[in-house]
Amino acid sequence: MKFAKALASATILAACTFGSASAADLVVGFSQIGSESGWRAAETTLTKQQAEERGIDLKFADAQQKQENQIKALRSFIAQGVNAILLAPVVATGWDEVLQEAKDAEIPVILLDRTVDASDELYMTAVTSDLVHEGNVAGKWLADTVAGKPCNIVELQGTTGSSPAIDRKKGFEQALSGHDNLKITRSQTGDFTRTKGKEVMESFLKAEDGGKNICALYAHNDDMAVGAIQAIKEAGLKPGSDILVVSIDAVPDIFQAMAAGEANATVELTPNMAGPAFDALAAFQKDGTKPPKWIQTESKLYTQADDPMKIYEAKKGLGY
Repeated sequence: MKFAKALASATILAACTFGSASAADLVVGFSQIGSESGWRAAETTLTKQQAEERGIDLKFADAQQKQENQIKALRSFIAQGVNAILLAPVVATGWDEVLQEAKDAEIPVILLDRTVDASDELYMTAVTSDLVHEGNVAGKWLADTVAGKPCNIVELQGTTGSSPAIDRKKGFEQALSGHDNLKITRSQTGDFTRTKGKEVMESFLKAEDGGKNICALYAHNDDMAVGAIQAIKEAGLKPGSDILVVSIDAVPDIFQAMAAGEANATVELTPNMAGPAFDALAAFQKDGTKPPKWIQTESKLYTQADDPMKIYEAKKGLGY
């Protein structure tokens, strides 16, 4: 696969020509995973905003975190004869058949924020961050922060089988490799939700002498981290000091936690995947220009030193 980097931006195309049709004539189906996190809600909001600003008729389908609902939605979009499909896949496997159906119907599919285990001939491009890199950034921050001191880590994984859960774990473990002082002692899915994150963290705390044996928490997203922070506080410990907290997404609430000293670091995943996706689609529809198979977004590390309340104020109106 040929890789290319492009920073996601909110650049608005006031008028785009899609072949012989105007942007207002373009119909795009969007199969969203659900609303399991603040980041996911922001992605939905920004995708709808991007479509409206470009005059695109966006057909939205909420899969409620079920792949079968996404497959039904894609088949419905194909039957409706949409011009293109945006897909944020809930899991990585099981897409070959429906993606082939879209290809046979000559409807380009663009993946948003997650990838699939299927031939890249079945989709136009994938607009994602480097998920392995995100985990690596989080792990490197933790290794640098503890500076050689022994540190037992508990891990809240994302949805089992999803590409973020697989790759964010892989990247984190790569960063820990060679650091014998760092050890993941417990790891379990929190399904990317605050409720499950809190629930699983409570079990971790009970299993580790009330949390006394835990040095740090690594959560695959901020929402699970926010839930875990509540569990740590209810256990009588201080998140951010008694237990270090590092997570991924950079949603507004994690910056509030950082400002309060209850979280330490987060790696940003931009929710604006639709902007680059619509740009790529516009170029393709205009003159057949094919985008690279991967449009990579930026992954930035934020810590308590980055004026978290200022960042919170800037992000809070984005639909999180």
